[in-house]
This record gives sequence, C-alpha cells and structure tokens, in this order.
Amino acid sequence: MEGKKIPIIIDCDPGHDDAIALIMAFAAKNLKVLAVTTTSGNQTLEKTTRNALRVLSYIGKQPLVAKGCTAPLIRPLEVAPSVHGNSGLDGPVIPEATFSAQEESAWELSNRLIQESPEPVTMVCTGPLTNLAILLKTYPKVKQSIKRVCLMGGGIDHGNWTAAAEFNILVDPEAASIVFSSGIPIVMCGLDVTEKAILRVEDIEAIRNFGGRVPVFVAELLDFFLKFHMSMGFSGAPLHDPTTVAYLMRPELFVTENLYVQVETQGKYTTGMTFADKRVNPHKPKPNATVCMDIDREGFVRLLKECCLSYESRVLV
Repeated sequence: MEGKKIPIIIDCDPGHDDAIALIMAFAAKNLKVLAVTTTSGNQTLEKTTRNALRVLSYIGKQPLVAKGCTAPLIRPLEVAPSVHGNSGLDGPVIPEATFSAQEESAWELSNRLIQESPEPVTMVCTGPLTNLAILLKTYPKVKQSIKRVCLMGGGIDHGNWTAAAEFNILVDPEAASIVFSSGIPIVMCGLDVTEKAILRVEDIEAIRNFGGRVPVFVAELLDFFLKFHMSMGFSGAPLHDPTTVAYLMRPELFVTENLYVQVETQGKYTTGMTFADKRVNPHKPKPNATVCMDIDREGFVRLLKECCLSYESRVLV
C-alpha cells in the first residue's frame, strides 16, 4: 500500500535545471504537485513563465500555474543569460504551451491552495525567494500550514555569482532573509551539495540512448547546460535545482547538517552570503535549517534516469 503523497508547490524560474526539477517532481510517486508558480531570476518573469508552461505542456502536465514577481523586493533584477541563454531555456526546440497561467498571483494561489490542503504543504523553491517572502508577509498565518521549505540556494563554503554568494540568494537577499528568519523548517540544497550532483557526458549519453520524448529532451537540456559549466572548469553539469526534488523523493541519498543559517543583506563583499553559525557554544542560536552537504552521486543519477523512463512507461534495470 502506497503512503500518502507529500503535497508540494514548486516556485521556479526555468532555467534548464528548473525544467529538470519539474520533470522529476511530476514523475515522483510520493509527491503531489498542487501548483507551479514562477518568478523572475534566471530570466525575466515573462520568459520564465513561458518556459514553465512549455516544459509542462511538453511532458503532458497541466497543473495550476501562476506568475509571481517581475523583480526582487527592493533591488533591480539580475538575470543569467550566460548560463541559460537569452530565452532562459536555450538549446532544445520546445513547442509553445497548450495552456495558460492563472489570473491569480503566485502568492494568492499559493495561499489558497495551502489553506485548502488537508495536509501541511511543502514549498519547493528553485529560484529567488521573492514570491515566498511576499506570501509570508501578505498572509502571515499561512506559515502555520507550511510543513517546510525545500530550497535551492546559498552555500556554506562558497558562492558562485560572487565569491560569497550563490545566484538565487544574491538576486533577492532581503527575500531570502525573510524566509530564513520565518521559523519555518528549511531544507537548504546549496552549492555544497549541488556542485556534487554532477551529470557527466556518459550520464547524459545514457539518458539520450533511452530514446523517447522526455529522455531525449532532458539530454538536450543537459547538452546546453553542460557547455557552460565545462567552460567554467566543471567535470560535468551540476544539477542544482533537481536536488530539492531528489531530497523529497530519496532523502537517504543526502548527508546533512543541522545549522543556524542567516543571510547577509548589507555586506560590501558578502551581500547574499548564507553563513552558518558553527561555533562550539551552547548559547548559540538553535538550527533553523537542515543543510545538505553531500550526495550519493550515482544514486542521484539513477533517480534521474528512473524519472525520465517513467514518462515512457519503462523501468530502469
């Protein structure tokens, strides 16, 4: 007998790795996607929303989709065309979407669905945290019905967009600070773990060789993503955003630490930094985040392969 599915809302800014996170989430037997909301980040809101709708249409899913913020809370938007291309999803040819976003905003839809859900909802955030911060500030009682926030963002050891800051947090550090200070349990999939969730050339070719619409699509997404990361010295394509979904599907793949994490919003060199209190001090703050620090890479790759094949009604052997 199957256990209860975890109800989730995915807030994303597709993005190649966001697209793969969506593909994995809808393949997961233990997850129930209540909605997909979009934010600006990897590209403008118009482009990330178009990308989310196209990816969902391509894989044959039509969940509720709602648009969120066009910009961070107080800062100008910074996008990442060097990583994801001008469309935000360059590489594969993707047909236009077969359905449209809702009239409700991301936070209106999220609040409604969270209140209607008989079970506490997990928020899965793979972009800047602007939409979630607005949700928490607009509907402060909603956090009582949020089980946890599983997010891709930050890094305890280092950044990527700057030496100190990871992109998602740096784009809107004020929003990230609101989320990390909210009291809601957080699972943080930062660079410490995502840069170990590497898909190498042979992994991508294995997925392509499965054949079928979704496996080939995933391989084509990875082809583009791989080129950028190889140019940066990586041995493959680190799948940042899919680690959030993988954690909910198979938490045993991860090594974690319980830490107190804060977000720097004003530092000259450290704005957007997620820093952890690792002091040996009985009076330090209690942990507010389960921080993923390592991953079983082979297990993660196998999980992605299983998700790809599930769309073809085939089983990995």
